[in-house]
Order: sequence, then structure tokens, then C-alpha cells
Amino acid sequence: MRFRTSLFAAAIVLAVSSALSAADKPRLEKATFAGGCFWCTQHDFEEVPGVFSVTAGYTGGREVNPTYEQVGKHGTGHAESVEVLFDPSKITYRQLVDRFWRLVDPTTEDRQFCDWGGVGGPYRSEIFYHSEEQKKIAEESKRDVERTKTFKEPILTKITPASAFYPAEKYHQDYWKKNPIEYHRYRNGCGRDARLRALWGTSP
Repeated sequence: MRFRTSLFAAAIVLAVSSALSAADKPRLEKATFAGGCFWCTQHDFEEVPGVFSVTAGYTGGREVNPTYEQVGKHGTGHAESVEVLFDPSKITYRQLVDRFWRLVDPTTEDRQFCDWGGVGGPYRSEIFYHSEEQKKIAEESKRDVERTKTFKEPILTKITPASAFYPAEKYHQDYWKKNPIEYHRYRNGCGRDARLRALWGTSP
């Protein structure tokens, strides 16, 4: 009897512990953005408080499980993108979208900074929404940027429904940490931060 009672008590403790652990876990939401080279976009979003994780990958195209080489040849329709998991109790989707605008050059179509991609290119800027609420928020943010921007060029960044997201190869994940010298050489050479300062008055 004592043995059964002990087992029952242990089961209750385990159930309570599991419930508390589940309650402690944040309820994460997803946001997906394309902002040119995903090395840079991943780096910039990972530094935002409230962001749980950022995965570099490909989305917006036709090819299933594309490789970096396939996307780079501009034939898949995919864009280099990031999938952002965030805690909405610490940062809102609107705040992430507002942050996104300051990380891209929204005046160029199918390219970002020094990276060209042709029509529907892999280096385009784009917001991929996961719900009608996200669509509404992104479109409102875009209208606000149009009203308040200090540059004359129109905003060309598209807002489209999210589709399958394919994580990029492992060596692309957190490239800025694994290869900091090469990463900063590329970023500076591409003129990313200089262009962002010219557009927005600041850079990440």
C-alpha cells in the first residue's frame, strides 16, 4: 500500500511539475521577412529583445527543399529570408515590422544593396504574413512609412501570404558568429549600412 501511495504521490508531483514547466514556456508567434542577404537579416533580428530565434532560409518560390546554389541561380522564385520566432508579450508584430523597414532599402525592386537578382530575385525585400491580422498590421506600417519617409522614391517592398519556409544549410545559420571577419567584410563591401544611414538616418 505504501508503495502504491508513493507512486501516486510521485505521479502527482510529476504532473504538477510538467504543468508548471509548460506554463513557464512563452507562447511564441512567427514572422517571416526577406531583406536581401540572410546573413545580415538574421544578425539584425537576433539582436532585438523579445525575439526567441531567427532561422535563415528560403521562401516565396516554387522549388521544394531548394539549395543555396539553386536559389542563387535565380530560377526557383525563392527569396533569401528569415523566420523569426518571437514572444508577443515582449515585442509585438508591429514592432518587428517597423524594425524590418529600417533594415532594408524598400526603394529597390528584386535587389538589395549590392546584390542583384532579376525579376523575383532571391535578394528582394518582402514581408510574408501568416494571418489576416499580420497582413493588416504590415499594410498599416507600410502606409505609415509612405507618409513619414524623408526620401522621394516609392516603397516597392511587397506584402504577400507566407508559404513553405525551407531552412538554409547549417553553415549559413549564424554566419556572423561563425565567420565574423568574412561577414563584416561582405556587409561593409556591399554598402548595406551606408545605404541604411542615407535612407533612415541610422543603421542597425
